[in-house]
Amino acid sequence: MNLPVIPTGRRAALLPLCLLFLKTWVPVHSYLYNNRYAGDKVIRLVPESEREAQALNAIFHQLTVDLWQPSSIFHISEGTVTDVHVPGNSSQILLSYLQQANIKYTIIISDLQKVIEKQSGLRSCRNRRSVLGYNYEVYHSLEELGKRSRPYKRAVWIDCGIHAREWIGPAFCQWFVKEALQTYQSDPAMRRMLNQLYFYIMPVFNVDGYHFSWTNDRFWRKTRSKNSQFRCHGVDANRNWKVKWCDEGASFHPCDDTYCGPFPESEPEVKAVAHFLRKRRKQIKAYLSFHAYAQMLLYPYSYKYATIPNFSCVESAAYNAVNALQSAYGIRYRYGPASSTLYVSSGSSMDWAYKNGIPYAFAFELRDTGHFGFLLPETLIKPTCTETMLAVKNITMHLLKKCH
Repeated sequence: MNLPVIPTGRRAALLPLCLLFLKTWVPVHSYLYNNRYAGDKVIRLVPESEREAQALNAIFHQLTVDLWQPSSIFHISEGTVTDVHVPGNSSQILLSYLQQANIKYTIIISDLQKVIEKQSGLRSCRNRRSVLGYNYEVYHSLEELGKRSRPYKRAVWIDCGIHAREWIGPAFCQWFVKEALQTYQSDPAMRRMLNQLYFYIMPVFNVDGYHFSWTNDRFWRKTRSKNSQFRCHGVDANRNWKVKWCDEGASFHPCDDTYCGPFPESEPEVKAVAHFLRKRRKQIKAYLSFHAYAQMLLYPYSYKYATIPNFSCVESAAYNAVNALQSAYGIRYRYGPASSTLYVSSGSSMDWAYKNGIPYAFAFELRDTGHFGFLLPETLIKPTCTETMLAVKNITMHLLKKCH
């Protein structure tokens, strides 16, 4: 199947199901990352007081750490579940500091390299091809993803992989396409969805970053754009949108994981998608973006504590969606406005979509809640995608009803 590329105009026009890419890549595989994570640990902390939160902020400033959640040290306060990836040469310093400060902690992963090697070993042993020629139950590199894949209708936009290290996102986007193709004849709900709506699907939003997470740094988050004044690469593509750009929850510093960029839509990925959505904002009725991890279904606003005008319809859709998701395996999702359910962040794609007239804008934070974090095993791709499909179908069917 030849797939369109945005933003090159007419080839990306109204297609019932379209997979959108910004680049193609020469194959490079480096699953073990040159042993760079040997001895690294992932530690969970929940500060029990503001004093402990301030102490964590202080030590994280001194050490080179990679926050898995929350996304910035500025979000750490009393009661905040904090998962931090610590290099091996810093882990003993941090653990000694925590012990001296009498701050409780749990080591979630004692050697990150071994977990990565274990998953890579399983990946190489499992058949990457299925009966139909493609295996949807393993993670795929950007090269493998690139090989896959009319009258006015309302439309749904779905994107995955805006943050590079969240591999379960692109896995779900592929899963959705597979289900749409394979169940159209047998599933009346799917048939109604595809007959009455267009679906624009972008399986890998942040292509440069995603590729880098396969070849160099498994836990890379941002894009890979260069900065003329700093050696640090990349921008947080979910802080780069023109909606309260670079306000609370975003950083002006190019080396931070939540760097908002030099200006709104500075990243070609963000600019291309924003252009595509602006041209179709009267047609697109739902915007769905898939992230990990936290098990949440979020809706606007992210940048402020306020109630959206169509709250009752959106809240109803979210409530029904998480209940549908839970019906598969009993997995519970929290739901609500992103600012109060997760944390305040500015310049997000979800808020931008809503502000630009798309009435149903959601961000999913998929499995899990931190046991595996960004290293969700491939054995959990199928159940995660299966339950998420129920939620997405529920939201989509909600669009076809009278509540708008």
